[in-house]
Amino acid sequence: MKTKVFLLAIVLLSACLFPYKTSANWAYTFVVWNGYTYILQEEVIEHVGDEIGEVTFYSDIEGTYSGNFSNAYEKGTKYFSILGVSTDEAIAVQEKDGTFTKAKRSGEYAGGKYSMTTLIIGSLGLIVFVSLITYKLERYIRRERAAR
Repeated sequence: MKTKVFLLAIVLLSACLFPYKTSANWAYTFVVWNGYTYILQEEVIEHVGDEIGEVTFYSDIEGTYSGNFSNAYEKGTKYFSILGVSTDEAIAVQEKDGTFTKAKRSGEYAGGKYSMTTLIIGSLGLIVFVSLITYKLERYIRRERAAR
């Protein structure tokens, strides 16, 4: 019986630590640069400035990611400043055909905010919780057997 309870605890812990991700539609097409989300516009930019970064991670699966993430552009896609426009307002994203599309800043990116300390403390709390449930369940089973 202890083996079954232990296996159940492992399955529950695994499900909590490694949740299944499903493909989902994003609300909009965006890139993340320097911790801010930039929503793609239908505006072609003619005059770009310096290269300021690039996509470091791409995924079409809705979730939270860190770095210069995009839900539409492949890793390596370049970001540029726009002449006469602050990067606090907008940036340009280079398309495969060499043109540039405006991406308007919408706010701070919410993904990738969890620190390693937070993850470790959360995992330890989950382990303690599962251990407590396992202990209580085993104790209950022992009492039931003793009552027979």
